[in-house]
Amino acid sequence: MPATAPVFLRGPRAALRFLAQGLARSAIAAGLGLAALSFAAPAAAQDTPPAAGNASGVEVLKAFEHGPDAETAAATERTRRWVMFALGAPLLLLLLITAGLGIAMGIFGKQVYVAHMVFAGLCVTLAIVHAIVGLVWFRPF
Repeated sequence: MPATAPVFLRGPRAALRFLAQGLARSAIAAGLGLAALSFAAPAAAQDTPPAAGNASGVEVLKAFEHGPDAETAAATERTRRWVMFALGAPLLLLLLITAGLGIAMGIFGKQVYVAHMVFAGLCVTLAIVHAIVGLVWFRPF
């Protein structure tokens, strides 16, 4: 193949080399960007003087002494339960899909191992998130 041909037509090695170089450049650029940000962020934070009209720390803490009113508490509780449902419903759907793929593999001999593992990974991830949110919001202890 001539050198002017597209990389993916030159063969698998050329394509992999091209992808590896692109990933390396991206990683270097991301690392340099994060390094620049880590030096600039503290400097920018130190340059801002406190405003004259800001409340003192004691005044800010006093604002948090009052508990939420009943209407806000009820809305918060509804929102929490809705979020738990929004996490639980897809979790059940993913579990059913994973089980169906497992049955298709085990009983019918279908070649769906990768899809089965992807859905299993999604199930575990969503289950962990669901458990953490449940423990944080609805502490039984």
